Amino acid sequence: MTLLYNLGIAAYSCLIKLVAPFNNKAKFLSEGRKRTAQRLKELKFEGKVVWIHAASLGEFEQGRPIIEKIKEHHPEYKVVLTFFSPSGYEVRKNFDLADEVLYMPSDTKRHAREFIEAVAPEKVFFIKYEFWYHFLSELKSKQIPVFGVSMIFRKEQSFFKSYGAWFRKMLRAFEKFYVQDEVSGDLLKGIGVSNYAVAGDTRFDRVRDISRESKDFDLVKKFVGESDKVIVAGSTWAPDEDVLINYIQSVNEEVKLIIAPHEIHSEHIQQIEAKLKVPYFRYTSPVSEPESARVLIVDTIGMLSAIYKYGQVAYIGGGFGVGIHNTLEAATYGMPVVFGPKYSKFKEARDLIDLHGGFSIDGANEFNAYIENMWSDEALLKTTSDKSKAYVDKMCGATAQIMREVFD
Repeated sequence: MTLLYNLGIAAYSCLIKLVAPFNNKAKFLSEGRKRTAQRLKELKFEGKVVWIHAASLGEFEQGRPIIEKIKEHHPEYKVVLTFFSPSGYEVRKNFDLADEVLYMPSDTKRHAREFIEAVAPEKVFFIKYEFWYHFLSELKSKQIPVFGVSMIFRKEQSFFKSYGAWFRKMLRAFEKFYVQDEVSGDLLKGIGVSNYAVAGDTRFDRVRDISRESKDFDLVKKFVGESDKVIVAGSTWAPDEDVLINYIQSVNEEVKLIIAPHEIHSEHIQQIEAKLKVPYFRYTSPVSEPESARVLIVDTIGMLSAIYKYGQVAYIGGGFGVGIHNTLEAATYGMPVVFGPKYSKFKEARDLIDLHGGFSIDGANEFNAYIENMWSDEALLKTTSDKSKAYVDKMCGATAQIMREVFD
């Protein structure tokens, strides 16, 4: 099995080099790994080092609370942050709390040995789904503790199959798993792995901190005015926008809509504007009387997580495409969270539905009925909002537990 694994890694590395001239993602990865190899020859840290590995941007958000707490309470540690995906590295390569940000080298025995010798970590954190055979084997041989953060296990994974003995070797390299749910813990226990704790997801700590530190936006306040019927729609795509625009134009003239599309390039914003037959404006092109508009289009980045607080109901986009975007940024403010039908891969969305803090809609008619029911029943709106907030509050605390057990 190790031979097959090595052949697969070699084939993937060759493929990346072959397609790099024609594919930007492959180009970034290929060139980034070359820079990392050179940088490893230059590295020389003084003092203790913590290495945190995240596959991409989403996993980084789960590792970020750990990094922030390390820098706050244990500044004697240097932090090395690695990414597998260019979509993570290119966005966070200048992250100021990391002392070094690198690409993860391909998973060969030589690369693992050279990387670990250069970085010399005292503690290592792998986030969510990351299992690298040779890196884990090298860390274990050097008795460097590895901690799994916000991990989720599913019965379909190879670890839990009859042929999974080789894959289970990687699990034995971990000092402890901090898993998100009881299901993951039970799966580990079922194969004789007892070094785990059901700690939850560190992202909950992150979104709570973001909400507490969120900025105020005067223009958004003026737009909302005295209205108590505001929908904030985040990371929307065209099918989401069709549902929302149909509602505010055809169903309820009292409702205001703040829409922050996933794509904010000019062409997409113009497509939204072409559908609107009610007063609107772009955030970057304010009008003299914003309170008279029905729709505010947020055509800039970095505001969404703070803007949710101006609404009574949140709509999360992506559910009519490949899958919904971040529901937690809205839920932390205590508001019903609505999204399209493609949510099954997202645990927090399933949880919100089970707890009646969230709702999935199949199309415009179902959305219209659900929202109108919310406005007409204040007790239902409050109860749903409270359940959404309670879910986030209950799930917070993973970061504190990990820091306490690993560093104190």
